[in-house]
Amino acid sequence: MRLLFGLLLLCFSLTVHSLELHNIRFWQHNTHITRVMLDLSSPASYNIFTLTNPYRLVLDLRQTTLNHKIARIPAQHPILKKIRHAKRNKHDLRLVFDLKRPVRTTSYLVAPDQHGGHRLLLDIAILDKAIQPKLSPELTKSKPVIKPLPTRPKLESLQEPIQPTLLAKKDIIIAVDPGHGGIDPGAIGKQKTKEKTVVLAVGKKLAQLINAQAGYKAILTRSTDKYLKLRQRIEIAREHQADLFISLHADALPNEQTAYGSSVYMLSQSGASSEAAQWLAQKENSADLIGGVSLSDKDDLLASVLLDLSQESTLEASALVGQKILKSLATVGKVHFKKLQRAAFMVLRSPDIPSILVEMAFLSTPSEERKLNNPQYQNQLARALLQGIKNYFAEYPPTGKVAFKE
Repeated sequence: MRLLFGLLLLCFSLTVHSLELHNIRFWQHNTHITRVMLDLSSPASYNIFTLTNPYRLVLDLRQTTLNHKIARIPAQHPILKKIRHAKRNKHDLRLVFDLKRPVRTTSYLVAPDQHGGHRLLLDIAILDKAIQPKLSPELTKSKPVIKPLPTRPKLESLQEPIQPTLLAKKDIIIAVDPGHGGIDPGAIGKQKTKEKTVVLAVGKKLAQLINAQAGYKAILTRSTDKYLKLRQRIEIAREHQADLFISLHADALPNEQTAYGSSVYMLSQSGASSEAAQWLAQKENSADLIGGVSLSDKDDLLASVLLDLSQESTLEASALVGQKILKSLATVGKVHFKKLQRAAFMVLRSPDIPSILVEMAFLSTPSEERKLNNPQYQNQLARALLQGIKNYFAEYPPTGKVAFKE
């Protein structure tokens, strides 16, 4: 009987401690997001939640033992302070990530493949107070997510941890996208001013100003009266590994000659933030049908990309740069919307590039049309856009790149 009891106890012990944590690795995608990879002996059952006062991220791994010495976190890390560990309920392992800022976390279990064995990935992104509600002092729990790792071009290409101090300093790339073009004239004013013409003029001036700044480089999606599908504009920005995509427009409202001022938009997952934003979003999206190409077959793919955390981080960055640019545009004249607007513009749907759309003025308003045709006013708009861009990157420079305020 004692022998049988001993065998049962041994089997129970082996069953309880069936999972080992072999290694913890880190990747710094940018100043907003860190990826943590845990190498495991088998699939994990786990729970994640955050705590405040101070900020902490807690990961409980069930029936797990630690078979690895946890590395120290560099003091200059933008998100993490240190990692602590302890046994919990005798059989579980608790990891506590001490944080410098509040965060949002998404987790993934990855099955063995050519890159490694069982892994648990945590993407830890800064939860910016400027665009998110305040954290509750209570625990914020998230259910474990078990799904294949989504494709992330910039993150997945990193096979070894990056040392930011070893990265060569490169120019900050700004993709300037003058809207419409070619067979798509865009809005047309009372004096027959075409949107495609004035946005190209401002776009060229903005690109010239950007290229005159040390550490910056502009690329134009179009420099002539050329038609581009909305998807092509995104592809051009991604081909050049742009750090920001800014689409320039000058719209018109039907039967309205009193609308005025600039507006700044970012992508919204849940739809437009106002009736005007919804109308403009539908109008801009329909432009892709001018060349005879339907977008209906891409909706599901884009929706899945938007759910990915890399898109969440991109949306946060888009909100921050949008706010900077909106504030700068207010120095040129009154703005149409005092707050950053959100709409489902197709051209803003890049999953890994912060993207904004600027409606510079309304061609349907005669006084606004005259201003948009004035080279001096075009210069003022371009300089305001430049200043907003520089203010953002001075505060949030991409990894390996440096920007300075004037």
